[in-house]
Amino acid sequence: MVRLVQQCTIVLWGIVLCVVLGSPAKAADVETGKKLYQERCSPCHGPDGKADTPTAKALNPKPRDHSDGNYMNALSDEHLFKVIKEGGASVGKSPIMPPQVDLKEAQIQDIIAFVRTLAVPPYSDKK
Repeated sequence: MVRLVQQCTIVLWGIVLCVVLGSPAKAADVETGKKLYQERCSPCHGPDGKADTPTAKALNPKPRDHSDGNYMNALSDEHLFKVIKEGGASVGKSPIMPPQVDLKEAQIQDIIAFVRTLAVPPYSDKK
């Protein structure tokens, strides 16, 4: 009986922790990120991230080429999150890139996951 009470106590504490701390973070969804990227980012950065759209060519400064792995792979996810959420000026880049304040954290993580697929050489989070 004591053992059963101990097990129930452990289960209840697990439930309390999940409620208080929230559920475990879901993994970023590359496909959802791709859809959001195509809607929000591709007019300037292009559907493939190369920033060679007519809009990009007309902008000064030119948008960042997200397929440039030598540059992009050095950026942390936190940096990319800040750029997307707060806009280019928040990290000393172009103020032309607008903040995406209406996106939820999970949506931004999805965009980051997709952007990471564009890099050549490919991105690896193992440092």
